[in-house]
Amino acid sequence: MKATVIATFFGMSLICTYAAKEATKKMKKAKLYFALTDVPQIDCDVKAGKIINPEFIAKCPPGCQDVKYRVYGTDIYASFSSVCNAAIHSGIIDNTGGKILVQKVAGHSGYRGSFSNGVRSLSLPRWRESFLVSEGKPRKGVTYPSTLEYSSPKSTAVKSEPKKLEQDLKATKSADTANASEKASEQGDAVRKEHQTSPVLTPATQMATTTPTPMTTTTDPSTTTPKPATTPATIRTTTVAAASKTRPGLHRVRDIGSSSVHPAYSSVVAAASRQVQAAQGRGQNTAFRGTSTSASNRNILRPNTDHTGIQRQEPVATFQRAAGSPAHLGFSSKEELNPKPLESTSQGNPNCKVDLSFLMDGSWSIGKRRFQLQKHFLGNVAQALGIGSTGPLMGIVQYGDDPSTEFNLKTYANSKDLRNAIEKIPQKGGLSNVGKALSFVNKNFFSDANGNRGGAPNVVVVIVDGWPTDRVEEASRLARESGINIFFVTIEAAAESEKQNIIEPNFVDKAVCRTNGFYSINVPSWFSLHKVVQPLVKRVCDTDRLVCSKTCLNSADIGFVIDGSSSVGTSNFRTVLQFVANISKEFEISDTDTRIGAVQYTYEQRLEFSFDKYSTKQDVLSAIKRISYWSGGTSTGAAISYASEQLFSKSKPNKRKIMILITDGRSYDDVRVPAMAAHRNGVIAYSVGVAWAAQDELEAIATDPDKEHSFFVDEFDNLYRFVNQLIQNICTEFNSQPRN
Repeated sequence: MKATVIATFFGMSLICTYAAKEATKKMKKAKLYFALTDVPQIDCDVKAGKIINPEFIAKCPPGCQDVKYRVYGTDIYASFSSVCNAAIHSGIIDNTGGKILVQKVAGHSGYRGSFSNGVRSLSLPRWRESFLVSEGKPRKGVTYPSTLEYSSPKSTAVKSEPKKLEQDLKATKSADTANASEKASEQGDAVRKEHQTSPVLTPATQMATTTPTPMTTTTDPSTTTPKPATTPATIRTTTVAAASKTRPGLHRVRDIGSSSVHPAYSSVVAAASRQVQAAQGRGQNTAFRGTSTSASNRNILRPNTDHTGIQRQEPVATFQRAAGSPAHLGFSSKEELNPKPLESTSQGNPNCKVDLSFLMDGSWSIGKRRFQLQKHFLGNVAQALGIGSTGPLMGIVQYGDDPSTEFNLKTYANSKDLRNAIEKIPQKGGLSNVGKALSFVNKNFFSDANGNRGGAPNVVVVIVDGWPTDRVEEASRLARESGINIFFVTIEAAAESEKQNIIEPNFVDKAVCRTNGFYSINVPSWFSLHKVVQPLVKRVCDTDRLVCSKTCLNSADIGFVIDGSSSVGTSNFRTVLQFVANISKEFEISDTDTRIGAVQYTYEQRLEFSFDKYSTKQDVLSAIKRISYWSGGTSTGAAISYASEQLFSKSKPNKRKIMILITDGRSYDDVRVPAMAAHRNGVIAYSVGVAWAAQDELEAIATDPDKEHSFFVDEFDNLYRFVNQLIQNICTEFNSQPRN
């Protein structure tokens, strides 16, 4: 009987346990279903760095497989990449979209570019944050957000809720009264901490951000004598802690806003900012002199931000000197009025990531007054660009008889410090040796040590008063072949007294990448120079049109080595020529971009045309079409040696040497030794075999890894299938190499 009771009890326990487990499973499934059905959707252009969440599941829409959505890296991607395009590149989703899982990881060095699933990713030397993308299934024990948090745009005007702001003001006033002595003793620590960390805007400090309080200081720089500020609506009182965050917030919002407003209003904003700074500066200086400040502070303008995001000017009430006012009333110290450590680094304009070098004219012919106008112009350009670590970086080289670097790309990382440094540049004098300056920049300026970022286009803007006093064509050509985009800003024509120094007429057309007017701006007078600030900024930031930047499509000398033996036949030979033309037309062809050459071989070899023969795509395609079929034997090894001597030995130093050999049979001579010699001389060899071509010879000819550099088709009509694959392999290899 006892045994029966125990058994019955044990059986019921098992049943209860089983029921509980089943209920738990159902709850987990319900939660999982909820999690998967409540997935936030993101746009194709959203970058991982814009999303704050460290791990999330999101849904990508259809149609994200587009070249305008940039991707950097392979397997592990820089957070500057499009999330959805990276997912397509990795094969997690296709162009129809779908759910993905994104995990943020630490920054990485050496992001490798590749072509995968129809998306070409680019290489990048380093980035501060990375991410991994995988199938959109939740990981066990991880709760995923149904709404993603995005980092706010830096140019957005800061607003505060009136009710909440009033409550915060009351709270801070009460806390201030209760802790006055404690706050006063901690003020020094608050100021020191402010120089080390970026402030977080609270509702109380947000209002202070848009309504700054002018103030005066005593003769002791370490203390302040605040003056109470009044507005028509409220009297603002804040604690020391709030004030220590308020003033740097003001500087930061103003600095960022001025670099991101609409170009049409940029001059208005710049003028307003200068008036405010000048007004505040006068108030401080008067206090140091010990005179009354009521007159100098009357009608001081205060920046405010309206619904358009543009700062407008409003009068501030007259301030009286309040000697002996306690520091704990919430006014900032002198140190906080100029928080340089906070402004030393700016993120900058991410839509204009270029590395810029300005060549400023320091010759005696420009004169002192025009030299000052030039510095003012450069300062305005720096402000309009929005200098920052993830945006444009700018350095300056001054030229005269000889060039010298005033400061490099990494010297200043925000527009304000850069403008101040430009104003202090002294004129060096001498001639206007622009060619020598371009050679100097090409050899010395764009280096890792000087802050060159590799993944950003290199741009040189040359400012010339009149005409150069040396030749620029050769120096410009070498700079362009190094991937440098050259812009010229020429001011005024050559004076009569300068014409004997003119060495090279039409020097601008000889110096720039394209003679379509994009790379050159002519200004009739130095007093009109301010009008070209915005047009110049727009051009240097248009990275899609910077055709001199090195890419896989514009930085090679490509030599085709074509089998013209008897086994090919006339009809198949025309098919081979069409294959050659289809590859060639995908590249940017000019004397400074990709160049094309061709050799035909049988027992003998014939140079059809060299790299420097044709400089336009149409001329190259016409020349390919005119190649006549030769007929004869097959000496592939001798043809490789001939191409090395007649084509690639004359390749330009900064060009990648690419050989594409097409053959339909086994060679009568050895191919290994000539191929190895070509590889040692820097030739990247691709082999394309048809019909009776020998696989072992194709692999011997091809650069390692030979599987990626050799192709085989069973008949000539199938050659077209390898056009895209061959171009993709060329670009994948290029993107995996260090840039610039």
